[in-house]
Amino acid sequence: MANREELIRKYAADIKEKFGENPDMELLTKVAIGLGPAIYNLDASKVSGRDFRELERVKNSFLIKKLGLNDGPELMDAINNVIENYGGSERNKHRVVVYYLLTKYFNKEEIIKRGTGPR
Repeated sequence: MANREELIRKYAADIKEKFGENPDMELLTKVAIGLGPAIYNLDASKVSGRDFRELERVKNSFLIKKLGLNDGPELMDAINNVIENYGGSERNKHRVVVYYLLTKYFNKEEIIKRGTGPR
């Protein structure tokens, strides 16, 4: 099993390769820490871009509960945008990367950086 630092390096490489940006390592680390042991579980560490229930969970558990956003169509639009940009050939996307990108999309970095991360 990889340790947290190895996983964070893997997530950073994913962001660089697939999105062409240098990640904010403090934010990426806080997202990973906030997900706790889920990052070590093969199933829990991924987001299935084709599972509507999974995408609803991302919306409700992360965007609404953690980031404090109001429910509306723009939330699912943002999720779908991230999933699409991650690439159709990537069947399962890293949850940490998806949450990181959504946090940046909504400019909510300070919520994650000052808190304990996603719940």
